[in-house]
Amino acid sequence: MKSIREIFKNNQSLLEEPEVIQLVDYCSELQDEIVELKFQKTENRELPLIDMIKEVVKGCVALEKEQMEHERFGYDAPDYQETIANLKNYIYRRCRDEKIWL
Repeated sequence: MKSIREIFKNNQSLLEEPEVIQLVDYCSELQDEIVELKFQKTENRELPLIDMIKEVVKGCVALEKEQMEHERFGYDAPDYQETIANLKNYIYRRCRDEKIWL
């Protein structure tokens, strides 16, 4: 699933439009309902947890790529690298401890 930043990366000004704001809110509600439906359907918290963890890792990877692009083209960018590395290490360690295979 693409993030809102990925969809609107070429035209950030659209995010200020009232219709787009309404659509983003609606999509967020639907995502919450999907997670809840998966939990009700399987009565297993592992599947929604795996989905959420995958999304976090995917977001971390996207931020790492964005950081590399900023460095490559000489733009000033926040230094997310250490934070992202720590978060990914924590997620992978917890997944290994809980025997959740991504």
